[in-house]
Amino acid sequence: MSGRLLRLVCTAAVAAGTALAPLPAAAAPEPQPRERSVAELLTDLQRLYQEAEEATETYNATAEKLKAKRAEVNRLDAALSEVRLSLHDSRGAAGRLARQQYQSSTDISPYVRLLLARDPQHAIEQGHVIGQLARDRARTVGRLTGTERHADELARRGRKALDQQLTLAARQKKERDAVRAKLHGVEELLASLSAEQLTALAEFEEKGVEKAQRELTTSGALGEDARKPSRAGERALRYARRQLGKPYEWGAEGPRTYDCSGLTSKAWASAGTPIPRTSQQQWARLPRVPLHRLRPGDLVLYFRGATHVAMYVGKGEVIEAPRTGERIRVSPIAAHPLLGAVRPDDRGQAPATEATNASAFSGS
Repeated sequence: MSGRLLRLVCTAAVAAGTALAPLPAAAAPEPQPRERSVAELLTDLQRLYQEAEEATETYNATAEKLKAKRAEVNRLDAALSEVRLSLHDSRGAAGRLARQQYQSSTDISPYVRLLLARDPQHAIEQGHVIGQLARDRARTVGRLTGTERHADELARRGRKALDQQLTLAARQKKERDAVRAKLHGVEELLASLSAEQLTALAEFEEKGVEKAQRELTTSGALGEDARKPSRAGERALRYARRQLGKPYEWGAEGPRTYDCSGLTSKAWASAGTPIPRTSQQQWARLPRVPLHRLRPGDLVLYFRGATHVAMYVGKGEVIEAPRTGERIRVSPIAAHPLLGAVRPDDRGQAPATEATNASAFSGS
């Protein structure tokens, strides 16, 4: 651009009330982010899956509390309706007795009425009747007062239970949203990977599981593995086997889909042994059993927070509902970092306070 043309451009810019921006310097190339290794990707993915499963079990626990609270509200409503019917009957009886006593009474005292009566015996009997009516009315009024108090108490408890139900419902909604957010994180990570990365990820995970399984089985930690299931354990196993191939779905308890603890709790319920709904409660409330004493039907817990559970089938394998996007399958017992095991039908033994030696073995 010539000097004259440059002066004309500057003059026009000043006249228009604008200022010329300085010419930008050449931008330095931005550093490219380092591509994460397969091990790092797997670590991130497993963390997201574990967080999602932890959020799912929290949601399940609140769902169980909500179910129990709804049952309590229904029970209190039914009891209150029954008491109100009784209250209506008692008020009617009290009214009838009051009318009968009023119709049978006079302003003359019972002593004078007896002296003036032509038939003293009849007067005495009439007095007994009036006295009986008075006593009946007193008892009816007493029942009426007690029933009113009971109705008030039931109404108060019903209102409190309903408030708690609404609080739990709001908490459940927040926890549902938290699960969805965690699963969205999983979806985003998977969607960002190429087909080659996904294949490498699956192979790397499989090799890690094989290594953990080999270390566990060669260590002798599982014992001789010759134990037979109990009758209840065999029934629970049959139920679990019938679910093989069905999809995992968080919060589900069957019959078409299950999450991990939904599968184990329904399997043992079908065997006539109800157990807690969530994996954390199964770990906390059921009797612990060391790995070398495992028998088919026992439950195997994973991760430090007991956020995953599977059912032992023998020979170092478990049936599990693995995670979102997968189906119920038979897996190596060391497919996830082991926490310990529990036995649902060994109720004579109190839950242990210390973890078993299972935590020494960590899956991929």
